[in-house]
Amino acid sequence: ALCSGASIEAASLINNRGADIAINWAGGLHHAKRRQAYGFCYLNDIVLCILELLTVHNRVMYIDIDIHHGDGVEEAFWHSNRVLTVSFHMYDGNFFPGTGHLDDRGELDGKGYSVNVPLKEGVDDECFLSLSRPVIGKCVEQYRPDVIVLQCGADSLRGDMIGEWNMSIRGHGECVEFCRG
Repeated sequence: ALCSGASIEAASLINNRGADIAINWAGGLHHAKRRQAYGFCYLNDIVLCILELLTVHNRVMYIDIDIHHGDGVEEAFWHSNRVLTVSFHMYDGNFFPGTGHLDDRGELDGKGYSVNVPLKEGVDDECFLSLSRPVIGKCVEQYRPDVIVLQCGADSLRGDMIGEWNMSIRGHGECVEFCRG
């Protein structure tokens, strides 16, 4: 609950112009569903953060660079054109949560507002950045969000016991820097 409160407070700071950037180091619980704890996540602080941002902003772009698909966030806004979800994640049919196929794009008003970039194991900084920069750049250009929410799961880092990617902290930092630009 504390984690969700921190994400809501971060959104409130952005909404009230108390900050241009807000970070919740304990946040990023992107798997929880509306009525179900899932994937170590019992609350979805990101969804609560985005809902708070939507009280002031018309268009929110959510970018997820965790090795796991941001399924709970995508599901929450599956029918909405007010949130563009962009997830870069490992996808091989067996890797948790098994969602985020390239063809998953949203439905109804949200059709085309879910972008999935499924990747294989072994992704390193060069590979990730060469894919993410043009995708994120084009999404920002086309969607023109009022605010961006970025989830940087550490399980995409080299040496993580669960993840199977080879990104470095520097690669994560370069992605964050690109999103700030």
